[in-house]
Amino acid sequence: MSREARTAPRTAIATVCLSGALEDKLPAAAAAGFDGVEIFEPDLVASPMPPGEVRLRCADLGLSIDLYQPFRDLDSVDPERFAASLRRAEHKFGVMEALGTDTVLVCSSVAPDAVADVDLLAEQLHALAERAAARGLRIAYEALAWGRHVNTYDRSWEAVRRADHPALGLCLDSFHILSRGSDPAAIADIPGAKLFILQLADAPHLAMDVLQWSRHHRLFPGQGAFDLPAFLEPVLRAGYAGPLSLEVFNDVFRQADPARAAVDAHRSLLALAEATAARGDAAAPVGDPVAEPAPELRGHAFVELSADGSLAPVLAALGFARTGLHRTKPVERWEQGGARILVNRSGGPVAVAALAVESADPPAAARRATRLSAPRLPRERGPAEADLAAVTAPDDTAVFFCRTGAETDWTGDFVPTGETAAGIGVTGIDHVGLAQPFDHFDEAALFYRTVLGLEPAATGEFAAPFGLVRSRAVADAQRRVRLALTVSLLRRGEWAPGVSEPQYVALAVDDVLAAARAARAAGAPLLAIPDNYYADLDARLALSKERLAAYRDLGVLHEETAEGVYLQVCTEVLGGRVFLALVQRVGDHDGYGWTDAPVRMAAHRRRRLARERVRA
Repeated sequence: MSREARTAPRTAIATVCLSGALEDKLPAAAAAGFDGVEIFEPDLVASPMPPGEVRLRCADLGLSIDLYQPFRDLDSVDPERFAASLRRAEHKFGVMEALGTDTVLVCSSVAPDAVADVDLLAEQLHALAERAAARGLRIAYEALAWGRHVNTYDRSWEAVRRADHPALGLCLDSFHILSRGSDPAAIADIPGAKLFILQLADAPHLAMDVLQWSRHHRLFPGQGAFDLPAFLEPVLRAGYAGPLSLEVFNDVFRQADPARAAVDAHRSLLALAEATAARGDAAAPVGDPVAEPAPELRGHAFVELSADGSLAPVLAALGFARTGLHRTKPVERWEQGGARILVNRSGGPVAVAALAVESADPPAAARRATRLSAPRLPRERGPAEADLAAVTAPDDTAVFFCRTGAETDWTGDFVPTGETAAGIGVTGIDHVGLAQPFDHFDEAALFYRTVLGLEPAATGEFAAPFGLVRSRAVADAQRRVRLALTVSLLRRGEWAPGVSEPQYVALAVDDVLAAARAARAAGAPLLAIPDNYYADLDARLALSKERLAAYRDLGVLHEETAEGVYLQVCTEVLGGRVFLALVQRVGDHDGYGWTDAPVRMAAHRRRRLARERVRA
């Protein structure tokens, strides 16, 4: 089947994924573009709407109810307890009929009296399926990763196969399968008619109890470390024809705006379908609902900083020239080498206001962003100004799609000043660092990956002076566009004058020592690094005395790996949040200086305290 002929899969989301009550969750799912929902029983129990009203509400919203879940601890070696489970099931069947759904999720038992003998388990599943079939309903049996006797999909399939009932099939959950390290390849051999429902979740790799991992750390596809395209492919090859459904338990998502989380969730399924289709297996006919792949990125077109008058002297000291003034807006264009920084002087604190990427096809990039539910940025534009497509990222940063050098590009919006500068060796923008609000970190990573077509480049955590910081970098394959995202975990209180959600622009240079010397001579406020750092650096790397002295004199931070070296010199924080960095990569170093981030953050705080004491 050709890529063009493939139809987009249906999408669904379990109500447990979203915050709020059922009356909040259903409209959020519908507005985000989902076709259906799984009704999580505790959501229904807590709702004032009776099941029949929930059915009508979903119908009004255009949502199917694809599953009612969960039914726990069915099987038992105690006949009386099993009989009680069947009575309980009959009640749930009545709820399902009122909801208008025909499938219930039955989890493998975790109870002490769970059935270990697979033949007895099959017998009990068959008995339940008989009762379901009499009412036109189906049973989807799922192996919990922590099930007492059934905790792998092959074990659950063996029980379903032996039960041999048309109303009994499987629920496959990516978390339960991948968290145990099971190979999903054999799923392709299970008859598609026996795959009743598919639940999808991503997760980071964590060394912890699998139940706690599941209950608190699941993520939407593309936000974690699981290879979900490789999981989905054999499921589709088996002939699964149901919805791609999400079941994600996550502490952050359970407190987030349900409308926003639902959009993020739906975007994750579109990207997963695209990634699976890109694997090129004609036997696994998943559609590509995004339709247009991300156009090639060719670099950073510019970074726009909102700023007061304090930023201009720093840019000048770093070798930039003010080469243009916007025709209608209080925006200046500063350039050096291939680096362009726009300074917006319309007011507000110093901050990264916008990113612009060089795109091979800006209109196609904009269409893709719209298909992925990226909010379009409304812009006031003069009659002769370039019509730049722009969207808003989760942290409210504007993202522009440009093609500098085209017949009518954005540079024509600026009147040339004729100013030039000698420069200090800046060749371009290496990357941009953006701290994210805690609630939006995973959303931002998925946004930049899917909308811009970037891929994970690095992840890490480091102990900063005021708490743990999680980091994640995304980049294109050629490393022409790089973004470094960070988030402070469990940030509480304001006892110390730390830098709130710091941002930075890393400027690429070929010789960081020469660039730093020139910048300092021109008056750039370079950040001083304590001697203890260089004593430790000397102990670890045995650098020459001359190089170590130069590092100490200029405040150079040196990160070294087997692949190469990352050197950086930072300015002080400008306006309370933003700093600039001169960055040199040696060899094939592909990192972002996170090893030295705690040293840099402490130095920034120390300098900020000193300035406050002077002002006092």
